[in-house]
Amino acid sequence: MQQRMLDRFKKKLIKEREKLLADVNHIRKEELDKSPRNAAGELSGYADHMADGGTDTIERQVSLGLMSNEKSILFKIDRALKRIEDNAYGVCELCKDKISQERLKAVPYATYCIKCRSQEESKNNKKV
Repeated sequence: MQQRMLDRFKKKLIKEREKLLADVNHIRKEELDKSPRNAAGELSGYADHMADGGTDTIERQVSLGLMSNEKSILFKIDRALKRIEDNAYGVCELCKDKISQERLKAVPYATYCIKCRSQEESKNNKKV
């Protein structure tokens, strides 16, 4: 891959990384750094209604799920940035063929070409 394209992908990955870090920090600040009682806006030890406590718990679980997904993508982005440094970016980890630029534009942290990704998904679907 040409250096100019690598630079574009690197910039795209860094920009996406910064956005995800901001999202994770926002979730942590707004949802997770609060105690469950403070998150619900409760100053006393008693909730106004049982459903309020359940809703608060579900909202915290959703926030944790979002944060987990974003951290997973951050890990993939960091791996892609490392592959750029190692001159291995854009090469499928399974078949060692080039990953199409169209795929990398859509998923810049992709580690598999379309063919290998489809095969992996098929294997995973059979296990379920």
